[in-house]
Amino acid sequence: MLTIAIAGLGGRGRGCYGTFSLKYKDRCKVVAVADPIQSKQEEAANTFGLGNESIFETAAEMLAAPRLADIMVVATPDDDHYQTSMAALKKGYDLLLEKPIAITESECIEIARTAESLGRKVMVCHVLRYSPFFKYMKDMIDDGKIGEVVHTTVIENVGYWHQAHSFVRGNWRNSAECCPMILAKCCHDTDLILWLVGKKVKRVSSNGGLYYFRPEKAPPGAAKRCTDGCKAKENCPYDAEKIYITDPENGVAHGNPGWYVNVPVAPFTPTVENVRKALETGPYGRCVFHCDNDVVDHQVVNMEFEDGATAHLTMTAFSHHSYRYLQIMGTLGVIEGDMRDHIIKLTPFGGETLEIDTQVECAIAGHGGGDIVMFEDLLDYVSGDEKALSLTSIGKSLDSHLVCFAAERSRVSGGGAQEIR
Repeated sequence: MLTIAIAGLGGRGRGCYGTFSLKYKDRCKVVAVADPIQSKQEEAANTFGLGNESIFETAAEMLAAPRLADIMVVATPDDDHYQTSMAALKKGYDLLLEKPIAITESECIEIARTAESLGRKVMVCHVLRYSPFFKYMKDMIDDGKIGEVVHTTVIENVGYWHQAHSFVRGNWRNSAECCPMILAKCCHDTDLILWLVGKKVKRVSSNGGLYYFRPEKAPPGAAKRCTDGCKAKENCPYDAEKIYITDPENGVAHGNPGWYVNVPVAPFTPTVENVRKALETGPYGRCVFHCDNDVVDHQVVNMEFEDGATAHLTMTAFSHHSYRYLQIMGTLGVIEGDMRDHIIKLTPFGGETLEIDTQVECAIAGHGGGDIVMFEDLLDYVSGDEKALSLTSIGKSLDSHLVCFAAERSRVSGGGAQEIR
C-alpha cells in the first residue's frame, strides 16, 4: 500500500489526485495534507479520515515533520515548487510534481539533478502524454505511418475567457509573480512536440507580446471594475459578470461554463450573491484593460531539431474555444488532430483518409483522459512495477521546459535564435 502526502488542496491536489486515491484505495492512501485554508483542511480530514496530527498549514510545516509518506504530491503555487520539491527529495519522498517543474531554468535543472543523485522518482504532470488522443498519434508516428516527420505545427488556442481568467486577472498574469506564460501554459505543448516527434531540439526562436489587454485598448466608457457601471459592458465578451455570474434559472454560467466559474469565491459556494460580492471587491471583477498584467496574449515559437526537422507552436488568447490543433507532416503522409472534437485524421499520400474518433475514450477524466492514466502509472512507477510506462519522469520532461526558457529568451531579445543549453 503506497502512502501519499498532498501539498496544496486545490483543483489538482485535492480535486484530481486526492479523488483518484479514493478510486485506487486498494493501492494507495492519503495520510497527510497541507493547505492554509481551514475549510479545505476540514474537508480533507473528513474525506481521507485524517487526524489533526496529519494536517498542516504549509508544505514547509509538513516537511519539518519526519517523512510521512512514500509520495508527495506537489500542487502548491508555481513559485513554491522549487523549495518544496528540493526539501521533499532530501526528506526521502518520491514526487508527483505539477507542471511547471519550477519557474526558472536553473531551478528546474537542479531539481532534476537532485532527484537523480538521490535516486528519487519524480513524475511531472505532463498528463497529455497519457491521453488516448495523443497515444494514437504517437503510435502512428512510431509505426511509420507517415514516414519520417519533417514538420509539426501545434496551435494552442488558449480561449478568450481562459486568458482573461488566468493570465489577465488571475494568478499567472504578472511576470514578477510567476513564470513566463509560454512555460505556464505551453510546456504541455512543447512536451507533446518533443515526445511525438522523438527528436531533440537544437535551437529556438520566438516572437510575441501583450497586444490587447492594455489600458490604451479599453473601449470608451470602460470602468475600472465590471460591476462599477461599465458603459462598455454590453458588447464586451470579457465582462466578468458574463463569465462568472451564474444564471439562477438554469444554473449555468453565461458564456463558457467550466471549472473557472468557482474560482472567485473558492472555497465558498458559488451562489449568485457570493460571486457578485467577489467581483465587486476581488481580482476577478477587474476590467481586463485595467489590470496589473504584463504576460503575453500571443506568441509563436519556431524549433529546429538536430536532424534539420522543424516545428512551429502558436499560442493565442484570441479563440472562442480552448483546445489544441496539431498537424504532423511526414515524408509519406500527414496526421491531423483536433482536440475540440477529439478527431484524428491519418492521410497517407495517395491514399484514403482514416478518421479516428477518440471522444468516448477521452471523456473518462480530465485532460482528454490523461489524468487518471497518469495516476495509475505513478503508482506503478513508484512501486517498481515492470509495466510502468513512466512517460513523464523528470528526465523525460525537463527538455520541454528548456525549450520554453529558450523561447522566452528569444522573445524578449527581439526574436533571435537561441541555442538549447
